[in-house]
Amino acid sequence: MPKRHPSAGKTQKPVIIVGAGLAGLVAAFELSRLRIPVLLLDQENANNVGGQAFWSLGGIFCVDSSYQRRMGIKDSRELAMKDWFNSAQFDREKEDYWPRKWAEAFVNFATNEMEDYVRARGLGFLVNVGWAERGDGRADGHGNSVPRFHLTWGTGPEVVRVFAEPVKKAAKKGTVEFRHRHRVDDIILDEVTGRAVGVKGSILEEDNSPRGVKSSRTVVDRFEIHGAAVLVTSGGIGGNVDKVKAAWPVDRLGPKVPQNFVIGVPHHVDGRMIDITESAGANIINRDRMWHYTEGLANWNPIWPGHGIRVLPAPSSLWIDATGKRLPNHLFPGCDTLGTLKYICSTGHDYTWFITDQAIVAREFALSGSEQNPDVTGKSVWGVLTQRVLSKKGTIPVQNFVKNGVDFVVKDNLEDLVEGMNQLVGKIPGGVPLDYQKIKEVVETRDSQFDNPFSKDAQTMLINSARTYWPDKRSRIAPPHKLLDKKKSGPLIAVRMNLLTRKTLGGIETNLKSQVMKADGSVFKGLYAAGEVAGFGGGGVHGYNSLEGTFLGGCIFSGRAAGLGIAEELGYDISKASNVRARL
Repeated sequence: MPKRHPSAGKTQKPVIIVGAGLAGLVAAFELSRLRIPVLLLDQENANNVGGQAFWSLGGIFCVDSSYQRRMGIKDSRELAMKDWFNSAQFDREKEDYWPRKWAEAFVNFATNEMEDYVRARGLGFLVNVGWAERGDGRADGHGNSVPRFHLTWGTGPEVVRVFAEPVKKAAKKGTVEFRHRHRVDDIILDEVTGRAVGVKGSILEEDNSPRGVKSSRTVVDRFEIHGAAVLVTSGGIGGNVDKVKAAWPVDRLGPKVPQNFVIGVPHHVDGRMIDITESAGANIINRDRMWHYTEGLANWNPIWPGHGIRVLPAPSSLWIDATGKRLPNHLFPGCDTLGTLKYICSTGHDYTWFITDQAIVAREFALSGSEQNPDVTGKSVWGVLTQRVLSKKGTIPVQNFVKNGVDFVVKDNLEDLVEGMNQLVGKIPGGVPLDYQKIKEVVETRDSQFDNPFSKDAQTMLINSARTYWPDKRSRIAPPHKLLDKKKSGPLIAVRMNLLTRKTLGGIETNLKSQVMKADGSVFKGLYAAGEVAGFGGGGVHGYNSLEGTFLGGCIFSGRAAGLGIAEELGYDISKASNVRARL
């Protein structure tokens, strides 16, 4: 454990952390290890500790990990760095100054320390490493060259647990204090120095709603608290559709702002603290960079308003736009989220279609969300084996969506399938009726490429290539087959894919110590930011694109940097903090 500076501990004012999500918990964990007093404020109740991370699938981006090496994956810092910068496409001299530095620092941490750091907390991963964002088809373009998505054994709740438990233990000892239903409305600045010295806001009425459920905003009292420093870890804007639309980059993702979304995060992910921090003098950058998914389903059993679930697809489904045209080359399932979003927006419609079948859905439809993966969340080896490897229908949650989801059409033949799709189109404002003969031609043309083990079709080649990674061949990607071969694949399934709000890639500008920056390039004394509110570090560590597993990883890395940065400013010796093993 790092030594305390002789002058440390003279003040008992706590470090105020605004937001009890993952980044806030990681920062509180680092501070509490040094016995620095911490006060965690959150507008939600105690059921929501961990924030969005609890609902996540639990993927973490690691480079050259022991898990990769066991799978025979050859990864390296150099390859990951190329993938990151080719994906980020940083192109702004001023606004990308700190994001570039954060990107390099994050990839280094993902290579040298991430695995050891989380495993030291008690976190474990599934044996097989997942391959997310397979890319745009270019060696020097966007995407992961190799699998890097390390899926937590226990999903998001386990990621939260390994940091929340020690913080709660520190709370029992008096080092940490949680104050729920405390909504921050302003940051208090010293009138002379301009330093952030506290926060003030509203106390909301008690509300014992379950995790994720929209809670009351009735104010019953006010508060004002002064502290040694203020750390903002309040999340992004994904739960606030109005803010998403206001920030929409029509110049890049036009010609108009999409009107219809399903919502991928709880209602409390409202972006309030971004505006509040900006009003205090913080610099907000890269507002137009966001990460919204194109494979969203309306949740048939919603928890929050407009609740959407993302399908994490493997590459076999046929993807057509609202008019029935096959998406262009390399905009295949699971490959290029932003490129696909750009294409969909160019059509003027807010939805697309997967045409697929039972065999592909069973093997290739994974659902985002810890609650949608009870086998992995519950750490059931038997459940994983029977539902993901041996099942011909997919996991129970996938089966429930096929049965109950409003976006699904299941038929025995293509003509009836298109008729069912058109019935669904009739309920969509501005929906486009599909022509059966045109859809038939698209499907038959796709199927013609499966008569041989070789093909000129880029998607068919991708499927065959992806199956050379043996974990994908065994449990993730269905054997290549024709969609119209019912004997091999079961009934046909069409799935309307909606746009789904999710992540804020821009945000509060910070340096590598998570100190907030002002517009003139100076440090905002006493004010820090970490997690999604800071674009997961620097105000936009991902640039334009994510490689996935980098959101939880970004919360961990930036929250840790904030905790250590605050400790250093308060006079603590953190010289050993760069060596994970020395700190155990």
